[in-house]
Formats: sequence, structure tokens, C-alpha cells
Amino acid sequence: MAEGTVTVAGRWAAAVPADTEPEKTGGPGGPVPSGGCSDTRRDVAFHGERSGRAPLTWGQRAIWHAIRRTAPNDHYFNIGRVLPLADRGRPVTVPEVLRALAQLMERHESLRTRLLLPPQDGEPAQSLTDAGTLTVTITRAAGLPEAAAEADTLLGRLSSTRFDYPAEWPVRAALVTAGDRVTHAVLVLCHLAADGHAAEILVRDLRLLVRRGSAGRPPATTPLDLARDQHAAAGRRRGAAALAHWEAGYRAAPPTMFPDPCAEPRTPRFWTGRLVSPALARAVGTVAAAHRVSGSTVLLTASAALVAAGEGHRTAAVLPIVGNRTAGALRDLVSTLSQDGLFVLDLAETAGPREPSSPAQTAGLVDPPEPREPSGPAGTFTDLLPAAYRAALRAYRAAVYDPVEWDALGERLSAEYGTDVHPYCCFNDMRLVERALPEGPSATAEELAEAGRRTTFGFPATQDRVACRYCLHVTEEGDALAVSLTADTAYLPPEAIRAHLYAMEELIVASAAGAPPPLAELRTLLETAGGGRP
Repeated sequence: MAEGTVTVAGRWAAAVPADTEPEKTGGPGGPVPSGGCSDTRRDVAFHGERSGRAPLTWGQRAIWHAIRRTAPNDHYFNIGRVLPLADRGRPVTVPEVLRALAQLMERHESLRTRLLLPPQDGEPAQSLTDAGTLTVTITRAAGLPEAAAEADTLLGRLSSTRFDYPAEWPVRAALVTAGDRVTHAVLVLCHLAADGHAAEILVRDLRLLVRRGSAGRPPATTPLDLARDQHAAAGRRRGAAALAHWEAGYRAAPPTMFPDPCAEPRTPRFWTGRLVSPALARAVGTVAAAHRVSGSTVLLTASAALVAAGEGHRTAAVLPIVGNRTAGALRDLVSTLSQDGLFVLDLAETAGPREPSSPAQTAGLVDPPEPREPSGPAGTFTDLLPAAYRAALRAYRAAVYDPVEWDALGERLSAEYGTDVHPYCCFNDMRLVERALPEGPSATAEELAEAGRRTTFGFPATQDRVACRYCLHVTEEGDALAVSLTADTAYLPPEAIRAHLYAMEELIVASAAGAPPPLAELRTLLETAGGGRP
């Protein structure tokens, strides 16, 4: 992420120098997990401007509800980042980075905010503290070549345990050193305090604080102020309007996308398949440019169409994770703003391709042809994209609402239908920006096929509990797209997870090569995709 322009809120950490704290070795010493014998601990004092309490923001409520559904495996939601500090610029020392971490705690109120649980049933609140200390783990690497591996080890270790939400600061920090310089800073964040975008803001600000001593102007608002706005009358009216979109969408779609188990669940029950594809990266950009939609829309539409085809639905319902940062005041806010949107796409009512207008029709000299009937299953995948783009925009605009009211809507409709109403099908494009296509002609079919030979696939993780049946995540890895699908093996066995990911690649690559598959053939594609491939 590019360096930004954001100022330190609160007093400077230099008032209580971080490097004057006594060094600690051995013992656990707090909630941050301890590693090998080379680890030491330093307590960093911070002093913010204010304390206070407020209800949870709607984004915080949403992730808290997900955490409760996923516990005790809720470490799944931890967000980790590594900031290299030896790759450029002058060497930096431990005291300098500790001072920057104190300034980061002072600047962003969410890092000083913990969960306040009610004594009885009820919604928790958030409690902001003005001052305290953060324990930082420091690990010595044998040298610069070994430092990156040490940072990855620290990241895995600090991410592997759930946060103590009422007692622990929502950030764990560690440093890797080689000699007298810091090579890497490691941050692991509680999802109640930050989403993926906020994590990148923190990395940017920490880099600026280390290198320049300042990160510019402070964010325009705070989580406490946002919570008060959302729970006020105007905020509740906006939330009610968003939930009207949800009710209409629920009524237009099947109650759930995966209604019936099809296999004996594995142990652990949830498996993650991961496909890394340079060909998919090029193909997504080509299709998006040709049809004037975003690459995220192409991937979302492919996911929705394949799920609907595989389960025999005419209409697809998918929950895209929406960042909710279009308002200027929210773009640099460190908080968890993301909430589910509802994307509903009727595959049978999508218009087929239009014949191009002739010059005479364009000039008004002859009548244009009669409008075509909807193509339904006779259309192709790319025929879906115009309607999908509009459906995605509607989903994004209706993704700020009170999760308590959202739960009530689901319960009401479930009681009315006599079955659980929830898609259990989510999509999370975790890229902050979409990489622009390189200038020049689009990739040819032969070039895409060659890139496809570099595709890799594996099952990197399993889990006992996830509050969904189909969770698709999109990230980047070098010049490739990395697409991960975590699924309930009772509904999507491992071979089906693999087939969905390869089918997505083949569907979009074929579309980029000028041969978009017919919608009527998507089920067959799911049966044949990935044949003979790793």
C-alpha cells in the first residue's frame, strides 16, 4: 500500500520512552504466546487522549456474532501482517520500533478498545482505555537470511490462539532482530478491532512512524463516534432500508444454496482447497475489461453460477463481504467495517447477447430489431455479467445494518418458510485494489493455456467448525490469483471443493479466450473440471 497522509492522535510516546522498560526473558508474562529460548519481552507504555464506552458498531456486532458461532475455533478470524524493515532505508533499532508501536496505539482508538460483556443476556459494548502497556515479543534471528522465516514463524504462533476479548488488547506485536537492527515487525489483530483494509492502514502507519516519526493527520472519525451515529435515529433508518433489500432478496432466492448433505462429513469437517493460477489472473482482467465490469464481479458471478448449477437452482444467492468504506470519513478508520451483502442473480432471466446495431439503425433510418427474449439457460456465462454488475451494486449499497435486526429478519422468514433461511454461501475478495491489465493485446488462448500449466492446487488446512458451508476467498500471490474455498464436507466433499475451484478457472479462462461456456453446461463442467491436472 502506498504511503499515506494520516497525524498522531494523543500524546507522543516519547513522553514515556519505550526503550526504558525493563527487558523480560523466559516465562509467559501475559496473553502473548511465548516462543523459544531466544524470545524476550518488552512492555511498551502508551497514552491516548480519551476513554469511553459505546455500543458495538454494526461491523463489530457482525463479527462478534460470527465469532460466537465459530468458537472455540475463532482464531480463524485473526488477521496477521508482517512489515519488513530491512528491505529499504536505513537500519532501525528496537527502541525506534517500540516507540512507533506506542504511537500506533495512541493514534488508533480501536487498538485500545476491548469487549465489555454484559452481566446477563444482552449485547456487549466496547470499552476504550486511554493508557496502558502493550507487551511486545522480540525474537533474535541468526542473520538476515533467516529473519523472514522467523517472522513467518512468529506470525503463525501469534495467530494460532483466540483472543481474550474482554481482557487482552486487540493487537499482538512482535519484532525480529538480526544483530542490532529490526528486520521485521509482526502484527496480529483481533477482527473486532480491524478488518483487512484496516490491517493495511496499520502497516502503512507503522512504516511511516518508524521511518518518519509521524503518519500525518488522524482518521476523521473513531469507532465510538461511528457506533453512536449508527445507533441514532438516522442510522437506524438507513439500516431498515438495507434490510428491506435483504427481505426482497431472500424471497426471490432459495432458502439456502446447499439444502441437503450429500456425503458423510470428514474429520475435521471443514476442508480448505487452494488454487493458485496465473492464468486466472490474466483471464479475469481480460473478461472484466471486455464487459466493463470489475474483476471482483467476474469472480463473484462465476462463484454464484457454479454453485447454482451444482445444486440445481435457477437463482443464486451469495453473501459478498463488503468493505463499507466509500464514505470519505471511513477510508482511514481502523475498525471492522465489513459486513455481508446479499447478491441475488436469476440465471434464467438474464438477457442473451445483443446483435450489434447496423449503421442504418444507429442513424435511425430503419427500425431496430425486436428485443430478444431472455435467454435463460441457453445463454453463456458472460451474458450474466451486466445483470450481475447491477446486482452487486445493490448488494454493496445494502451492507450497513444492525446484525441484531438482521438476525430477527432471518428468524421471521425461517419461521414463515418452515426451514432455515440463509444462503450459507459467502464470497470474500480480499484484494484492496485490482491490478491493471498490462498494456497491449489481450492474452491469446495459447498464452492462457501455457499460463494454466503453472496452476497449483492443494488442501492446506482443515477445521472443526466454520459458520458457513461454502466460503470463497480471493487474494493475490505474485502474478497469480489465489482462490481458497473452505467448505463443509457434508455438502461439498474434498473432490467437489477441488472441482469448484478448477471449474472457476476453466470457466473464466474459456470466456477470456472468446468461448464462454453455455450456462446449461456448467453442471457438466463441475463434473469434468480439473481432470488430469494436479
